[in-house]
Amino acid sequence: MKILVTGAAGFIGFHLAESIVNTGHEVVGIDNINNYYDVNLKFARLEQAGISHHLIKENGELATSESHNNYRFSKMDITDLPKLEQLFKQENFDYVVHLAAQAGVRYSIENPHVYVQSNLVGFVNLLECCRNYKIAHFLYASSSSVYGANSKVPFSEKDKVDNPVSLYAATKKSNELMAHTYSHLYNLPTTGMRLFTVYGPWGRPDMAPMLFADAITKGKPIKVFNNGDMSRDFTYIDDIVNGIEILIKTKPKTNEDNIFYNVLNIGNGKPQNLLDFIKAIESSLKMEALKEYLPMQPGDVPRTWADTTNLQELGYKSSIEIKEGVSMFIEWFKKYHE
Repeated sequence: MKILVTGAAGFIGFHLAESIVNTGHEVVGIDNINNYYDVNLKFARLEQAGISHHLIKENGELATSESHNNYRFSKMDITDLPKLEQLFKQENFDYVVHLAAQAGVRYSIENPHVYVQSNLVGFVNLLECCRNYKIAHFLYASSSSVYGANSKVPFSEKDKVDNPVSLYAATKKSNELMAHTYSHLYNLPTTGMRLFTVYGPWGRPDMAPMLFADAITKGKPIKVFNNGDMSRDFTYIDDIVNGIEILIKTKPKTNEDNIFYNVLNIGNGKPQNLLDFIKAIESSLKMEALKEYLPMQPGDVPRTWADTTNLQELGYKSSIEIKEGVSMFIEWFKKYHE
């Protein structure tokens, strides 16, 4: 089968594309390679997948991987509907896994318009292409952020998610509503994936694991928000990829509204106290962190915790414990920075 992966130069998209390619399926990856964070990291991920920098064309022309003949990549922005439509028309995809988005809770407070363009305009562009070109299954990244400051834990897909505390979360909830509409109107099978705090090799530099590791190795203080009274459902990247691959193969059954629509959590299912997570990083680095304790940031939440019961029924099992996952992340971190 042929699968389109958007956000293929991103953290999760890079790992997912590599995994799918290694199973023998044909993959086309797209990414606009924006400068929200260091583009060199994005190019390094693509290089790892056999897409050398010199192969990437500014006009969106597809480049074939030098290490995988079943993987091609195009520099393309999902807000560019004409180019996106041309790609769908040309390639005749079976499935679409949509991971491209403007990420970051805090940045959404500073620059809301970027989120509207990428996460809303770009999302409806993909829905339209999937509808018009008869895609068999559209999967997209939602987020644990949609649960907001819910006090009930663990977070279940049946919980109310009507009170987002950041614009980023609001755009992700909007994606779920838009997907529901297209499933209802056009019988487009859609699956939303509520991803919980993802970490691991090739991770985003604006997320806590990379920020902590970078600061500790440089002898700089790390920022510990809410005075350390926070917990996160840290989920290793391999578990996230495994969950997505299970869902690619699982067409959503009709729900109570009799439409092909589903939303599922993908997480570790075992929340970790932030200070304990920092200890695991300190242990792997064999260095102690200088900690700067700060109040909660606007748009942030004190805890996340995934109820993965529904995904487990499809064969999912989180297999990477924090100590092992952090160790593998730090091993990569040292090599990358050397």
